[in-house]
Amino acid sequence: MNQAKIKRHLDKLAMLDEDLCRGLELVQYPKPRIRAQGFETLFSAVVSQQISTEAAAAIMRRLHDLLPDMEAEALLRLPEGALRAAGLSLRKVEYVEGLAQAMVDKRFDPAGLAALDDQAAIDAITALRGFGAWSAEIYLMFSLQRRDVFPAGDLALRIALQKLKGIAEPLNEKQAREIVAAWSPYRSAGSLFLWHYYRGAPT
Repeated sequence: MNQAKIKRHLDKLAMLDEDLCRGLELVQYPKPRIRAQGFETLFSAVVSQQISTEAAAAIMRRLHDLLPDMEAEALLRLPEGALRAAGLSLRKVEYVEGLAQAMVDKRFDPAGLAALDDQAAIDAITALRGFGAWSAEIYLMFSLQRRDVFPAGDLALRIALQKLKGIAEPLNEKQAREIVAAWSPYRSAGSLFLWHYYRGAPT
């Protein structure tokens, strides 16, 4: 979504949700988050799992030295141990090699995701080993630019929603999804706002 679309969607949500309206007055509008479609973004999603943003960036820099073109075929041609030496855990090596092999074998085609509805695209991504709902939903939001996605597995989103709504107890995924159901069909813009609110709202 571009900035104009984010603003338009959040303005619509602000008319429906007084809490979001007040939050928007505090922190203003979030910036767009747009990522390329394809192998590199999915590869990066695996690298980023359960580590800091800084650590993931450092590993990705080393991996770019190994794979300047970031292509599935090139990854499978790397010598044994190269990915581990670049900083990937053994399990993440298995995941990225599985992704690359699925693409080379034509069992998974990122380009074909654009033609699928949201749930079918999520199902296609989560069929890959190492890709859960959060990774799939993030890909739909940032790469496919789908407008009605809420990655409830994201802890920062749930904390921001809890704070926005003045709820005392932490929210689980089911509770968070129920609260934002009324934001459909603009839950992607709502998610972008919550990340922005998480970082910028007064304590």
